[in-house]
Amino acid sequence: MRRHRRRAVVGDLGSASLAGAVALFVRFGEVTPYVVPYVVLSAALPVVWVCVVALNRAYEPRLIGLGSEEFQRVFQCGFMLTAALAVGAYLTKTEVARGYVVMAIPLATLLTLLTRYGLRRSLHRMRANGRCMRRVVAVGHRAAVAELVRRFRLERYHGMEVVGACLPHDGMGDVEGVPVLGDFSDVPLVVGQIAADTVAVLACPDMDGVALRRLAWRLEKTGTDLIVAPALMEVAGPRISIRPAAGLPLLHVDHPEISGLRRLVKNLFDRIGAGLLLLALLPLFVGMTAAIRSSSPGPAFFRQTRVGRDGAEFTIYKFRTMGADAERLKIDLSSDERGVLFKIRNDPRVTPLGAWLRRHSLDELPQLINVVLGHMSLVGPRPPLPEEVARYGDDVRRRLLVKPGMTGLWQVNGRSDLSWEESVRLDLRYVESWSLTLDLQILWKTWSAVARGAGAY
Repeated sequence: MRRHRRRAVVGDLGSASLAGAVALFVRFGEVTPYVVPYVVLSAALPVVWVCVVALNRAYEPRLIGLGSEEFQRVFQCGFMLTAALAVGAYLTKTEVARGYVVMAIPLATLLTLLTRYGLRRSLHRMRANGRCMRRVVAVGHRAAVAELVRRFRLERYHGMEVVGACLPHDGMGDVEGVPVLGDFSDVPLVVGQIAADTVAVLACPDMDGVALRRLAWRLEKTGTDLIVAPALMEVAGPRISIRPAAGLPLLHVDHPEISGLRRLVKNLFDRIGAGLLLLALLPLFVGMTAAIRSSSPGPAFFRQTRVGRDGAEFTIYKFRTMGADAERLKIDLSSDERGVLFKIRNDPRVTPLGAWLRRHSLDELPQLINVVLGHMSLVGPRPPLPEEVARYGDDVRRRLLVKPGMTGLWQVNGRSDLSWEESVRLDLRYVESWSLTLDLQILWKTWSAVARGAGAY
């Protein structure tokens, strides 16, 4: 992480240097006596930029490589530096070329964000190969530890690898292949024994506040990081805040905002965005329609009944990827997976062109029509079939509180390779924490998921 942080500092210096040089050249073109102060300003900009980023704590190891907070802090730096220059120039009555400032700092911010994104992708590739991983000791009951191990193995980009476990009086053995090395009292010894750098404490009645505080004191001596996963985290992680009351740090859980102004903004964003995409992709629609009609008999579009928000049924539109008698042949086929979903990896009903369309999710582009009509959203849970909804339990029905989406957490985290339980977990996570910012993050990640074509069949 220290090496990664050094690379981030070098990248920020380079981004600010390039931004200053571009702004200087575009605004002034040549060096004259009038331009000399701006040359000095451009030379100082990289150092000032890195100092501002550091003061805003955008180099903290906990931010690097995960989540959106790293990018948010970089963006805040650009806004604060622009505001500081404007206020400083006003107070000192200094004449500043607005074109230079408006170009230099936003460009530095943009280049820094792109550099940080590139560094993050590089870090994720290394973690996928087992490098740059934190060595974690998991503390909790066997079932909770097993779930944590499976999550970290599935999402290796988090950089967490459980190398040992401590269970409450549960004997030895292993959990999901991870050795059990002791009980709760042995945690500091286990950390030293296997050279771990992080301890993850899971929700467990045996580990109360007093025991957790004592564990933190013992780990403090070795500089070992301590992370705690509350039982509510899966349900309400983004809506949890700590608010002190009567000297106690109480955990408050806010209700998800699934109505009101935020829903109106999301609806406008979806419909306007889908309408613009439809106009831009109209030539592609015409070409794909002709290709589908010529490759196999039948219509170019496939219509099917799906279930939307609050259980309302609607007709979904897709490009046809199967033969015309696909629904009749479905009776003779069996799903590759037990559960609600019907999935076949090598479906004989899919045409060669249809397989290519599915691999890159091009068959789903007509769903933009559903978004414009208000049946769907650009981002949301997977649109289910009526027969799937009929088998939903009470918990799973919570997926129907929001509109289904063309893409979602299920799309960027494995698509059809996900199990039914995992897809439900991701959909419920989205319902609990949906926001326009999260939608933009998912839309950004969708491009790379579609380009890879993994998990689509």
